[in-house]
Parts: sequence; C-alpha cells; structure tokens
Amino acid sequence: MRVFRTFSRIRSDETTGFGSHSKDNTGRFYARDGSPNVKKTGLSWFENVSWYHWLLGMPLWKFLLLIFLVYLGINVIFTLIYFAIGIDHLAGAARGSLMTEFLEMFFFSTQTFTTVGYGRISPVGALTSFVATFEAFIGLLGFAIATGLFFARFSMPRSHIRYSSKALISPYQGGKALMFRLASYKNNKISDVEVRMLLAVSEEENGVFSNKFYTMETTIKKINMLSLSWTVVHPIDENSPLYKYSEEMLAETPMEIMIFLKGYDEVYSNQVVSRTSYTSAEVVYGAKFKIMYFPDKKHGTTVLDFSLLDSYDLVQLP
Repeated sequence: MRVFRTFSRIRSDETTGFGSHSKDNTGRFYARDGSPNVKKTGLSWFENVSWYHWLLGMPLWKFLLLIFLVYLGINVIFTLIYFAIGIDHLAGAARGSLMTEFLEMFFFSTQTFTTVGYGRISPVGALTSFVATFEAFIGLLGFAIATGLFFARFSMPRSHIRYSSKALISPYQGGKALMFRLASYKNNKISDVEVRMLLAVSEEENGVFSNKFYTMETTIKKINMLSLSWTVVHPIDENSPLYKYSEEMLAETPMEIMIFLKGYDEVYSNQVVSRTSYTSAEVVYGAKFKIMYFPDKKHGTTVLDFSLLDSYDLVQLP
C-alpha cells in the first residue's frame, strides 16, 4: 500500500463514528448503497438482528416472498397436524388417495387460517376443533402483523436518491475539482438538501498506520429544492486534502470519499438521509459530466433523463 503524506496541514475529522486504528479496519467504510461495512459478532443471531428493521429494510420482492413462504409453511404445519388426527375428524372432506386427502386438509387449513370458512369441510371432535380454533387465532395475529409491516414499508420516508457510478476529476475555474452527481428518481419533493463530503485515507505516523478523515469543502453545501440533478463540486485547491495529487497518486492511494446527504421530504413532513461512497478505483481522472436535463420539444417543461446520469466525456485537465 502506497501512502502519501500530503494531509498534515489539514486537521482530521474525528466525528465519523469509525476508529482511527487502520490495522483494525478492512475494506471500505460504506458500501455504495450507504450501508456501513461492519459485521457484528459475539452475539447470538437473535440478539444481532432487529426483526422489525430487517423486515422493513429488505427488498420488496424478498419481503413478499418471505410473507408467502411463512403463509405456506404455517398451513403445511397445520395440514400435517390434521393429517395426524385423521381425515375422519373433518366432516365433508373427500376421501381418496394420499395426495387427495392431503390437499383437502391443506385447503381446509388455508380457509381456517384466513377465517374464510366456506363450510364444506368442518372439524369434528374436540381435538380438531381446538386445533382449528388455534389456527384461526394464529391467522388473525399473522395478518395483523403482515398488514402493519405493509403499512410501515409503504409509509416509511425514503430519500430515493440515485448517485452517479463514478466521481470525476474535472476542469474547474482554471484548475480542477472532484465532482459527483445525484438526483431524486421518484416524484417526491425534497427541500433544504445538504451534502457533506469526507475523505478517508490511511496515513503512517511513526511507523504506525491510522485512519484519517478530512472534510472536503464543496462550492455549494445546501440547495433549496432537489428538482433536477445536482453536481456536487469539491475544488482541488490548497485547502483540499487532494491538493498536489497526480493521477498516479490518486490511483495508487487507498482512499474513500464518503458522501452524507440529508433533506426534508415535504410529503412525509420528515427528514430523509442518504449515504454512499467512492473509492479511488471509482474516480475517473480527466472527465466531465454530460448535461442530463433539457427542454422538451414544446419547450413547456424540463426533461430529466436518468439514462445520462453516468454519462461523461473525457477531457484534458490544466
């Protein structure tokens, strides 16, 4: 690992929440989706997982699949219980092959679990009635929990921010600057949007490597409304931690540019946050973003084209 000592004139930031011991950290600090690259151990699996946060944070397709699998699994379990009691204790159930009787009990279980109760099949005897009663109770609780989770996922404030896949070193006012681009890809309205950039790099001091974090000042820290794309610009001047870094130095130095964004969602009337990061391998030296918005054919509105979010041209730097 090649380390360049060009940051000593700038005071490091100690408020990141990450330790300063480089030997105790591995990989990037934040994934591209903004989640911290931290794995917790020393706890049991049940202690380590917040079920509520886990269910709200998982992708929608996984959430729907999990709900379906739980629904299917519970009904299979009760079907096996009815099967153990015997089909003779289910009045109206069709007799026949093993598969036929299993399906009869399975569909009776689904009707009981959902409290539909078509009436063709009914429990006979105290034991079967008790099992059906307990299953109906489990069904009521299960659907109440599933409904609450659906509503919580639907109503949870999200930033809906999409970042450019690369950060660029671009010409800027006779010099150069580091830039990345972001935009809101949903029809939500985010106002009072603030951005903060930090540079994480490993430095050697007296033969010991440690993590250092440096604030990267931006030309604009806050905008009133995120209506179009926002190209965040960090001038690389004498006040920048990247000052005097050549293209080779940037490519060879392990570093991470951490992005922190927050704004106010007017519909939810709540603050939303977003994070991402860029490593040195995700920085393109000598490039400039293409403009991703333009007027429509009638010049009556502005078109924001997300297919151009990552588009850039290679340019010469001064």
